[in-house]
Amino acid sequence: MAVGDIQKTVGRNLRAYRIERDLSQEVFAEVLGVHRTYMGGVERGERDLTLKSMERMAEKLEMEVLELMKPHK
Repeated sequence: MAVGDIQKTVGRNLRAYRIERDLSQEVFAEVLGVHRTYMGGVERGERDLTLKSMERMAEKLEMEVLELMKPHK
């Protein structure tokens, strides 16, 4: 696994979650309690997320943090 693969996977998973629920990036950012531009960086895999921030996001989405890190097809 290359450096940055997990953050890209988390970003893809969050984007897929948001799109499945027909949420704008702005609304999704509000749900997660983060700024819209930060959310954009997360979705693009450009932001280094701490475990604590991933735990908070997973909790707000009512899912296990490992689900955010799992590669999906």
